[in-house]
Amino acid sequence: MKLIKSLYLTDRMFYVLGGTVFCFFASFFYEPLFYLALIVLSLTILLFIADFILLYTKKNIINIERSVSAVLSLSDENSIILRIKNNSSLNIKVKIIDELPYQLSERDFNIKISLDKLAKDTIQYKLTPLIRGEYSFGNIHTMISSVIFFIRKKETALAEFKTAVYPSIIQMKQQELIALNHSSFTQGDNKMKKVGKSYEFDQIKSYVPGDDPRNINWKATSRFNVIMTNHFEDERSQQVYSIIDKSRTMKMPFDGLTLVDYAINSSLALSNIILKKQDNAGLVTFSKSIDIFLKADKSTRQLKKLMFSLYKENYNYSEANYELLYAKIRRSIPNRSLLFLYTNFDSIYALERVVPILRMLNKYHLLIVMFFENTELEDYSQNEAKTVLDIYQQTIAKKFILEKDQIVKELKKHGIQSIKCKPNDLSLNTINKYLELKSIGAI
Repeated sequence: MKLIKSLYLTDRMFYVLGGTVFCFFASFFYEPLFYLALIVLSLTILLFIADFILLYTKKNIINIERSVSAVLSLSDENSIILRIKNNSSLNIKVKIIDELPYQLSERDFNIKISLDKLAKDTIQYKLTPLIRGEYSFGNIHTMISSVIFFIRKKETALAEFKTAVYPSIIQMKQQELIALNHSSFTQGDNKMKKVGKSYEFDQIKSYVPGDDPRNINWKATSRFNVIMTNHFEDERSQQVYSIIDKSRTMKMPFDGLTLVDYAINSSLALSNIILKKQDNAGLVTFSKSIDIFLKADKSTRQLKKLMFSLYKENYNYSEANYELLYAKIRRSIPNRSLLFLYTNFDSIYALERVVPILRMLNKYHLLIVMFFENTELEDYSQNEAKTVLDIYQQTIAKKFILEKDQIVKELKKHGIQSIKCKPNDLSLNTINKYLELKSIGAI
């Protein structure tokens, strides 16, 4: 029974058999074709037997194994490696069918290669997961054929494996490399004007020309009979929270990812930079209720806690409860902190409903509202209008685009900083804003 299940006829075999049947049929009208059909049928049977012997004299012709990382990165190209070895003395062709996780929606994935006798090969292909969660890889099936190519032998390698797709770790590392080149990470004088002053004491040192005279320590000066000054360094251990709105407006898809996923990837990348700057990174997610509140911290395990919390996050189709968010922040975050709010406003009316709450949050904390441009709408508005319907639809599209700009002005009018950006640029813009605020002493 196993033998029958592992044997498959190739297209070449069906073509030859079809030609033989045609010759038998045509022999009713032209008798010499009957003998040609007999010869072709005999040769076909002999070649079938020879092909069967070549493929089934050895039990396992192919050894194959898969190498997958324990953690995959959301929305990035992840490498999957297959290592294959030909154990036989035949030159063979192999069709590899890898059972991919159902989340990838790949139903006809296969790879075709040729292997010389006793040869080894390494195959690498890319997967781009667009859904967070646990992914299960199945077995690896190989369809092996010889040079005769009348039959294929199926061999299955047991290779079941489970992995997890986390928020984009690859993007987090890329953004870290970019941020390391920022002026706030490099040594030397920073010419940017500071809006505040840092009061985190570092040391007492001798006065040198250029030091602020207001920092002279008169007690130390009288003790050592040399002018001494207090030296301060940039404040650390400041609290920075990423607040993610998971309501229905954030379910909008762009390039296969929802706005929530873009916000999650950005939050992870930002939190990594915050911890590198010795600040405290925290996380809040909400919709109709507060789903996650992770207190800001800078411990060595904080990034893993943030990553796992974002990995387990689910979508929600309800309306966002900003009143509950304000109550939770006022109760749980007593000190002034930097808040990055990831949300999306469909219209100016949606903003007006929550402006009073945003103003109260901005009163006690430094609030940065991050919301999204509708890139597909902007692309559509640039198309050439050919009909009256196109003119109408593009006018409506431009109206919605204009409302996004009005939202920025409305927030600015109330003293709330905001950034409107494309989903793909969210991480970069968020990190740049944090580093800018950090460099000018705004937090």
